[in-house]
Amino acid sequence: MTQLSVTAFILIYLGTINLIGFLFMGIDKLKARKRGFRIPEATLFLLAFMGGSVGSLAGMYLFRHKTRHRKFTIGMPVILGLQVILVLFLFFGPWDIHTI
Repeated sequence: MTQLSVTAFILIYLGTINLIGFLFMGIDKLKARKRGFRIPEATLFLLAFMGGSVGSLAGMYLFRHKTRHRKFTIGMPVILGLQVILVLFLFFGPWDIHTI
């Protein structure tokens, strides 16, 4: 793979996982209102952990879903913060990222 295709793959992956995280928050909110089968909280956190934390947070606040649950109002930003730290570490660590 060339550098461009690796970058494109990463951007497509992140866009997709964030869209899924966003949609799952909206779907779970809709199901909560209709008292239907809910999406497990572990699934919502897994999507955020897999790179969808921005979309999950956006969905949380746009749909006003899980915003009263301390587990989510603290957990989602912590996941995002850890992901930002990981990316900064990868880019500014003591190695040349292009050789990995």
